[in-house]
Amino acid sequence: MKKKLSIVDIAKHLNISKSSVSFILNGRAQEKRISEELVERVTKYVEEVGYKPNSFAKSLRTGKSNTIGLMVEDISNPFFAKIARLIEDRTYQNGYKMIYCSTDNNTQKTLELITMFRDRHVDGYIIAPPEGIEDEINSLLKEDLPVVFFDRYLPAIDTDHVVIDNRLSTYNATIHLIEQGFKNIGFVTFSSVQLQLQNRLQGYRDALKEHNLKASIKEIVFNQNESVMYDPIHSFLKKQKNLDAVLFSTNHLGVLGLKIINELGIKVPSELAVVSFDDYEVFQLYSPPITAVAQPIEAIADNIITILLNKLSSTSKQKTSQSVTLSTQLMVRKSSSKDL
Repeated sequence: MKKKLSIVDIAKHLNISKSSVSFILNGRAQEKRISEELVERVTKYVEEVGYKPNSFAKSLRTGKSNTIGLMVEDISNPFFAKIARLIEDRTYQNGYKMIYCSTDNNTQKTLELITMFRDRHVDGYIIAPPEGIEDEINSLLKEDLPVVFFDRYLPAIDTDHVVIDNRLSTYNATIHLIEQGFKNIGFVTFSSVQLQLQNRLQGYRDALKEHNLKASIKEIVFNQNESVMYDPIHSFLKKQKNLDAVLFSTNHLGVLGLKIINELGIKVPSELAVVSFDDYEVFQLYSPPITAVAQPIEAIADNIITILLNKLSSTSKQKTSQSVTLSTQLMVRKSSSKDL
């Protein structure tokens, strides 16, 4: 196996000091008053041998790896995938690379992934956090490592976050169904203490309370195995024969719910109106198209990476935490109309 060249090997071959080689490769030749002739010799030799610096070793010397860690609930979810793509583009344009992973909302897995990112000397963190990681996040912040939460945040942690108005979003979606004449509106959500899901549930409750309507809620325990979540939703939709509308709190539940609705032979919207959180292409292709709460994905991604890059900038004076709350848009389609 061919040995990988090091700075020491280059210095020996050119009969110069390894510090000179290091300064030249790190763009500090002018600062250290290294002659143009020597810079040219080193540059030419490096090109000839195809030398690539060890990024890990460089991060140990400089304290920066020029990488950003992105931790989401599920990178295969269309919402998180789109956010990741947009953030990756911006990070690359600004000289950073991105490492991303799925936490599955698992606290222990998240803690292990944070440890991995620490070992890789990641410069900043973007996290859709599960509960139970408060101590680890506080440790990062004490080390002046910027952390930006999105999709949800942890109330006990004072750090930047970018979220949407979850309560108002489901409130508006529920009011839309009420205005269409639906009175027995079900709500299918995950059983979770996460702030975004609790706020969505609250918005649904508030809308019904204002109109003296009874809530019908089904909370599902999240499981990576979709078949485990199938039976509770199937049972709920089959037994609640008085339901005339249902609101799903995530697109994951929305897609699974539509599969079950099809299998039960329920006609949408004449027998059951449907609205889901998190709009994406599948809902537009369904027949009839599904009304959905659309999150401002581009604005979310833009706010996240702008805040993080400002924190990473050595010239930034911004020390206080920023809290950004964005509005959503209800994309009204035929699945929630009694006029179909």
